Amino acid sequence: MASYPVVLFDGVCNLCNGIVKFSLKRDRRGVLRFASLQSDAGKEILREHGIDENQMDTFVFVENGQAFTRSTAGLKLFRSFGFPWALLYVFIIIPSPVRNAIYNFIARNRYRWFGKEDSCMLPSPEVRARFLG
Repeated sequence: MASYPVVLFDGVCNLCNGIVKFSLKRDRRGVLRFASLQSDAGKEILREHGIDENQMDTFVFVENGQAFTRSTAGLKLFRSFGFPWALLYVFIIIPSPVRNAIYNFIARNRYRWFGKEDSCMLPSPEVRARFLG
């Protein structure tokens, strides 16, 4: 698991599931791994990095043994896709409190704007191996 970048996401959030589907299409090398924040694997990774496992309003990107959250995690994810998506990483120059204020506003409203499922999404058989327990 440590050799692959890992994306942790809210498995019942339609916006988050959309980001996972978007990521699967753009991860040309097929190296990203995914786990919902609600899963045992997701909770274990959160604990390993000292992140509250009950915090479902964050997005986490783990790369090279380091966990990034919120807007930084999103920018790191986009950078992993390569050109042209990696160009979005330029927004890292915006101070994280500003970026995260925008992130937090979207996170607080994500269920209202994009909806919520009753249970976590089930990956298709073609990509199931890229999802951690």
